[in-house]
Amino acid sequence: MSLYTKLVAGGLFPLHERLKGHSTVQVMRAMEHSQWLPRNELEQLQLSRLRAFLVRIGHDVPYYRQLFASLDFDPAGLSTIADLQSLPLTGKADIRANMDSLTAENAGKLERFSTGGSSGEPLIFYRGKERVSHDVAAKWRATRWWGVDIGDPEIVVWGSPIELGSQDRVRLLRDRFLRTELLSAFEMSNANLLQFMQRIKKLRPRMLFGYPSSLALMAEYVTNNGYTVDNLGIKVIFVTSERLYPHQREQIEKAFGAPVANGYGGRDAGFIAHECPQGALHITAEDIVVEIVSDDGKVLPDGEKGEIVITHMATGDFPFVRYRTGDVGSLSGDECSCGRGLPLLAEIEGRSTDFVKAADGTVLHGLALIYVLREIPEVEEFKIVQESLTRITVQIVTSSSDTTQMESAVTDQFRRRLGESLIVKFDYVAKIEREASGKFRYVVSQLTS
Repeated sequence: MSLYTKLVAGGLFPLHERLKGHSTVQVMRAMEHSQWLPRNELEQLQLSRLRAFLVRIGHDVPYYRQLFASLDFDPAGLSTIADLQSLPLTGKADIRANMDSLTAENAGKLERFSTGGSSGEPLIFYRGKERVSHDVAAKWRATRWWGVDIGDPEIVVWGSPIELGSQDRVRLLRDRFLRTELLSAFEMSNANLLQFMQRIKKLRPRMLFGYPSSLALMAEYVTNNGYTVDNLGIKVIFVTSERLYPHQREQIEKAFGAPVANGYGGRDAGFIAHECPQGALHITAEDIVVEIVSDDGKVLPDGEKGEIVITHMATGDFPFVRYRTGDVGSLSGDECSCGRGLPLLAEIEGRSTDFVKAADGTVLHGLALIYVLREIPEVEEFKIVQESLTRITVQIVTSSSDTTQMESAVTDQFRRRLGESLIVKFDYVAKIEREASGKFRYVVSQLTS
């Protein structure tokens, strides 16, 4: 660690957080201790925190005070994590309909926040200083797993209009002393990719951070144009906010000469899990309870896939309790060889809208269609939109003017997977547009059920 990084991580950043009224440093230090607790001790810590959180919101938050009373639910009597199942699941519609009553009566100054809206209408909610402190601390801890720290040079490839629209003087000054440089994931033209490569070579960052799709596009540009950026001293490449596909991991690692660390979370759900150097996705169990539920809301055992549901125990000012993320994944009962007692996510398969459905009702992951198009050399970019059980539109950027054979092959492969009645429409475009948040989605399902 450089002297400058020690100064930032040990002095400037803690001062920055303290001036903002955040408890980030204390929380991170506690997390660095608790991560090494045996699994059973960590579970008891999680249970204790969950009980205190539920008691708090049952007293301070009108919505939960009324809900607990109607269910005759006593949060002080919580004896196992499974007792949480006595409470209903919470969806985005529930939050939108109860914004005022979900705000704690004794909440301090809250920050209005929203999701990127990649799955439809954005969710507006509020964050207090406690939640921000815990989310930043969880990310900070995971960063240190890889031998990098706040203050190490970092390139961030991001697309949220919230971040990109807030580059005021204070923010720019903060990024400067943290040695963080932001590149726009909205602007991935060849001209900009060249500039990005030049910035990376000049800054020689210790870490990269961004969307898998954006970093994979940069990696492809590097490889195709013969640039050398695998000798710059990059130690790790953090990716988040989209599903990380195996081919993307391979592309990125090969081009930049550094391992990829997958992270999972969201603006609404918080910093849920992060990959350690041994390849396991560790859940931030000190703050978050993760459940996997079936379509009918039943909690599933380890190893079974379902919707990821979270309870964030640092959201007392505006609670997220049994919140449906819309993502699909599964839990693992294994323990990681790294020695941390933090529970594991077995896998994250993406959003429920990243899946397609065959005419007979069979649900398939979008990969079933993605790999058909990825194997065609002349297909440069694509996006698959399922409009109904019998209709799919494929947006394509292609290098070939003769597409008859390609269309026939794609239609045949899609029909084998989704049914012979399927109609495939091909829409040839110059560029595949990203979501409003800057994310990229290979597959979008417009099915309502």
